[in-house]
Amino acid sequence: MIAPEPFFEPRGTPFSEFHRIRALTALGHQVDLVTYPFGQSVSMPGLRVFRSLRPPLLHHVKIGPSLAKIPLDALLALSATRRAFSGRYDVIHSHEEGGLIGAVLAMMLQVPHLYDMHSSLPQQLSNFAFSRSRIIKRVFLAIERFMIRRSRVVIVICPSLEETVKAIEPGAHTVLIENAPGSAEDEATPEAAAAIRRGLNLASDTPIVLYTGTFEAYQGLDLLFAAMAIVAKSRPDARLVLAGGRADQVVKAREQARIVGIGDVTILTGERPASEIPAYLLASDLLVSPRSRGTNTPLKLYQYLRSGKAIVATRLLTHTQVLSDDTAILTGVTPQDYADGILAGLTDPTRAAAIGQRARHLAETKYSYEAYLDKTRQACAALLPAPPTGAAVKDVA
Repeated sequence: MIAPEPFFEPRGTPFSEFHRIRALTALGHQVDLVTYPFGQSVSMPGLRVFRSLRPPLLHHVKIGPSLAKIPLDALLALSATRRAFSGRYDVIHSHEEGGLIGAVLAMMLQVPHLYDMHSSLPQQLSNFAFSRSRIIKRVFLAIERFMIRRSRVVIVICPSLEETVKAIEPGAHTVLIENAPGSAEDEATPEAAAAIRRGLNLASDTPIVLYTGTFEAYQGLDLLFAAMAIVAKSRPDARLVLAGGRADQVVKAREQARIVGIGDVTILTGERPASEIPAYLLASDLLVSPRSRGTNTPLKLYQYLRSGKAIVATRLLTHTQVLSDDTAILTGVTPQDYADGILAGLTDPTRAAAIGQRARHLAETKYSYEAYLDKTRQACAALLPAPPTGAAVKDVA
């Protein structure tokens, strides 16, 4: 498996990679992961991690396209090539732009390639405001076409990506696996939730509007802040809590909140361990996802659903692929629209509770861990014929 990200870091694609590996090993496969030279150590039965060399002066890489990825991916390709030719693998399984490395190696080894598509590479250019160059966009599109066409199976994380794949290669074998690997780890106790409130110096009856995740531009924090400035006029008792963001992003967000007049009602915790997030969700009254760009479903949305709390989200494809008016408070994309959604959830707790219950039911029926595991099994079955009963399972990735 080739992962061109820091593994592990508490952000979207590394989370997805972690749960994909957990599912594969649960199905009896062995995974050798080749990844970047930085990230938290992960120990899991059936997993071996091989890190590429670190380029001089590089100690981290930001989310999305960046110039730092050029030397990192070059060294990742060298490490993946060395590993691929030193072992006996049934499958090359690659994520994001690592699909370019994986597709070439799979051709050389004459084994199937599985492309794990978390986003569209050309769309990343606009989502992260990386470049408006038509030439670069064409290069990204050509790479994406090559990865899709040279893959026996393409895993997609949302319906819009499936449409992207089919537009490029109508005959492509796609498997839709939403980023919803729910488990007992997502459960929090009332005591843990109360501890979160005490740590934030908030009373048990203080309304909490919670955002979790990264602070990238496409997440729509500018919309959230502008909306909370309106909310604060009617509900000065409400507090906006943001769990996420790098240290430099937190400083910038704190200043942005001060400028729009919500500095006193905004609490920024910075990045929190994944194990703490369920307690934050349970401690909250409303959960917000103000994403303003892109079509991929936010990974946090599935954890939001499982929490049973009402979600306020923009009425865009990024959300409506999963959410409806039955399972969320969907709003327009203006500050007033989004503020109205937040206020509706705060002023009508009975309605908010009913929406949250339906959201949890959706998570438990459509986005369960069993469903996630079964779809992973389907992807593997499409790659290789089922081994004879009692046969040993070789390395799958």
